[in-house]
Amino acid sequence: MFMHHLKQSAELLEIILTGKLPADKQMERFFRAHPKMGVRDRGFVAETVYGCLRRKRLLAHLAGGDRPPDLVAAFLLTEGYSARALEETGFKGDARALAERVRTLDEASLPFAVRADLPDWLAERLQAQFGAAEALALAAALNQHAPVDLRVNTLKATRAEARARLAEEGFPTEPTPYSPVGLRRHDRAPLFRTECFKDGLFEVQDEGSQLLALMLEPKRQEMIVDFCAGAGGKTLHLGALLANTGTVYAFDTSAPRLEKLKPRLKRAGLHNVRVAALAHERDARVQRLKGKIDRVLVDAPCSGVGTLRRNPDIKWREINLPELTETQKRILAAAAELVKPGGRLVYATCSLLREENEDIVQDFLATRPEFRVVPADEILARRHVPLETTDTALRLYPHRHRTDGFYAVALERIG
Repeated sequence: MFMHHLKQSAELLEIILTGKLPADKQMERFFRAHPKMGVRDRGFVAETVYGCLRRKRLLAHLAGGDRPPDLVAAFLLTEGYSARALEETGFKGDARALAERVRTLDEASLPFAVRADLPDWLAERLQAQFGAAEALALAAALNQHAPVDLRVNTLKATRAEARARLAEEGFPTEPTPYSPVGLRRHDRAPLFRTECFKDGLFEVQDEGSQLLALMLEPKRQEMIVDFCAGAGGKTLHLGALLANTGTVYAFDTSAPRLEKLKPRLKRAGLHNVRVAALAHERDARVQRLKGKIDRVLVDAPCSGVGTLRRNPDIKWREINLPELTETQKRILAAAAELVKPGGRLVYATCSLLREENEDIVQDFLATRPEFRVVPADEILARRHVPLETTDTALRLYPHRHRTDGFYAVALERIG
């Protein structure tokens, strides 16, 4: 470790904590602005900064404050670096006193939120929903590195064929336990440079996210709407499930995000997808499809706390939960208008919070008696997903299922 490692890590950490862009975007900008940093330098800084974002609450407790240089120093000490090594980098704090606090730390005696490395508002909600013991296990899982999950494009290959191709290129994988088209690697690798990726045989997608499309149970020749498509990961999956038949409408209010979908469609060999940027959820293009759509997926904008393994910076950003839940209600209500009688609507989030999940669905059903819940356990059984549940909703948790946190419920329009 060198002096510039500590300085660059602290500088980038401060940029992320005070900026508005996601951590990965800020990191890309930082490395572009420092072209002389080598691969090992970038790797050290990235791992250090993500480690600080994951454990910021505990590190601030150890450091006695949240100054980025102190957080970085505390993190490095927890990773086995010595006080002397810190001093040699020019660290201006009391490295030996900090090292002693790290050495004598009794985590069991700490307040719950500090042990869980969560902001108070989130710690309180998870503790209320899951109880202290399970909430702590969940928080620990959210602080782990996520594996790299791939979804095989079944238009071009079977899972076994894609797995064999990747192995030939030097990237062995293992099948995911739940998704029938998923592959997993436990370490990062330059997969986007493989011929397998360039040929469109897979996309990177968390296993939990792959199960959301299955909750729709799409059939060939149907009309489907991905109402909050974003960059189109689930749109691509739905197009493949339809075997390039029917029509998938990819809607989103962010035109730049939808632009990223177009080269992915070409690589995947899909031509049954129509992309449209909306002004809002009541856009005229939405109204024209009222009562005509077989299946609608609403992967609603949410707090994203189920994705903290990949996006730990979310924990430390201001989240206006009341505003989010009002948006979720509006989007779900608008999307429901598209569903024809006998059709299906799936509401999903990557949140763990009751306010964004069960409460939204309960509120919707209270005013929309023409919709009924289709039990998730029945859907998963029909789709041959070996996930044991007796729940009417799909609930995925990193400490139980090794996926990101997801919630999804299927609603059928009666008549």
